[in-house]
Amino acid sequence: MSPRYRVTLSEQERKELETLTKRGKTHARRFIHARALLLSDAEPAGPSWSVADTAEALGVSSRTIEHLKKRFVEEGLDSALERKQRDKPPREVTFDGAFEARLIAIACSDVPEGHRRWTVRLLADKVVELNFAESVSHMTVQRVLKKTNLSLTSANTGKSLQKEARHL
Repeated sequence: MSPRYRVTLSEQERKELETLTKRGKTHARRFIHARALLLSDAEPAGPSWSVADTAEALGVSSRTIEHLKKRFVEEGLDSALERKQRDKPPREVTFDGAFEARLIAIACSDVPEGHRRWTVRLLADKVVELNFAESVSHMTVQRVLKKTNLSLTSANTGKSLQKEARHL
């Protein structure tokens, strides 16, 4: 069973949480966390609600209340009210607008010798060959082309396919 954390608020913390919940402008998450801490207060002056009752009253899961109580006990009031910081930063953008513009320019250019039209795999290989990117998936190329409504099989790619002359 998970360890249970006991929330004991000091008088100053209780007043801070009460003013936070009574003033009109505060974020909903901060408000709910402040109310949960007030309801979970195990001091003689506090209501000392159970985790299940607090969760039901505030419309959150009991795991949320458990995590909140754990953060309060281990890290303090400010950490319990604020959102937890990410362990890993978000991924960097690998392919930006400049990459997309160069890819579209290649797709609108002449087809390499021996090919009738561009394919997404051929475009992906060409992008790597021209050092626009270290590596690129053919699905990434497909997504970029789809996002810009560029079809490799229609005549709207900027280049029309050569039509063979009819023999009489």
